[in-house]
Amino acid sequence: MRFVYLGIICVTCLLSAPVFAQALVGSMRAGAASSQVIDSVSADLESITIDQAIAQAIEKNLGLIAERFNVPIAQARVVTARLKPNPIFSLEAGHLNYPITPTFNNDHAGGPNEFAIRTDFVFERGGKRDRRIDVAEASRSAVEFHLLDAVRTLTLSVQTAFVDVLEAKANLALAVDSLTTFDDIVSVNTVRVKNGDLAEVELIRTQVAQVQFENTVRQAQLQVATARGRLQLLLGRTITDRVVDASGEMRRDEVPIGLPTLTEQASARRPDLLAQRREQARSQSELRLQLANGVVDYTIGAEYRRQEGASSFANLLGFFFSTNLPIFNRNQGEVARATQEQLQTDTKLRSLEAMVQNDVQVAFLRYSNAQTTLGRVEGALVDRARRVRQITEYSYRRGEANFLEFLDAQRAYNEAMETYNAARAEFARSRYGIDAATGATASASTGTAP
Repeated sequence: MRFVYLGIICVTCLLSAPVFAQALVGSMRAGAASSQVIDSVSADLESITIDQAIAQAIEKNLGLIAERFNVPIAQARVVTARLKPNPIFSLEAGHLNYPITPTFNNDHAGGPNEFAIRTDFVFERGGKRDRRIDVAEASRSAVEFHLLDAVRTLTLSVQTAFVDVLEAKANLALAVDSLTTFDDIVSVNTVRVKNGDLAEVELIRTQVAQVQFENTVRQAQLQVATARGRLQLLLGRTITDRVVDASGEMRRDEVPIGLPTLTEQASARRPDLLAQRREQARSQSELRLQLANGVVDYTIGAEYRRQEGASSFANLLGFFFSTNLPIFNRNQGEVARATQEQLQTDTKLRSLEAMVQNDVQVAFLRYSNAQTTLGRVEGALVDRARRVRQITEYSYRRGEANFLEFLDAQRAYNEAMETYNAARAEFARSRYGIDAATGATASASTGTAP
């Protein structure tokens, strides 16, 4: 029964060979047109390394540029906090004659005309100015660390996108290599069919496989274009700028230290953790500021007054003192708010410390798994699949192996190489993930010591 089905399939293929060949030609032409479209989009490429990509992203990424404005804004708040209260200047002219009825006012004057100049000074008590400066400087420091954390996050995104481009290009090269092999086989089989050395159904099979690999190439080209577009966006480029292309090799260096050391490094230099610690210091300064605001201020003034009577003049001096009576409002509400915010900040810090430790542990586990996978793929899978494909292709060209055996060997080789490319990319991502989890990327980007 099996041989009957095979016979029917072969007869059907032979009968429909002209129609199928025409469809194959149309599909091949459409594939070529699609490839030309994708190639025309990526014809003018700017090749950059990963260090250049990170530098461009830090310089031109719009989100990071917007984040940088928070630093001068925080610095302006420090300037405001350093300012002292302005003195109050008063000018007075009193007991003047009414200008509309001067005769009546002269005959019924109520008192001499008076002119006064007065200045009042506010003396802040409780160290309010120092407390304001402490709050503003702690806020500025936290903002600077938040900027470093934005750099860390952006750097990891750029590194991941860069690896995606390299992986997509490796898969594209693999697909093009497979298509080139089948193009050569189709050319050879076409000649063999014309010479009568090969059945036409064998040529049709190779042509079908050729169309399938053409579609694989188009899909791989689309993946490359998509990965380049993501990288382009992270670098702050627009659609009118040149398309960037990743160059270089995927990262392969191993982690030289263990998990405990990595956790200590993350605790010492993770920007988000350092920013939260500065937020904790700010909340403490905020509580001290609100306690100081509950202390009343003194206002001290001095006045010079001149009186001009009908027959004499007088020059007078006056001194003044005023303050609030803290009977009802002693800033109790703001003190309670600052107290609760301090407790909230302490809780957020403990939560973030636990999250950072978990990030490092997960990143290290991911790295260990990627390292093991890559080692097994390199040692046991790639070379064997390559040898099987070479042997099977050689045997097929000599007529010692059938097409299905060669096709299975080619697909197994492609799957093995795709697995190898994915393992290399995952290992590179895991290394960059460890750098991000420990804060090494932020230190390297800013040039500061770990």
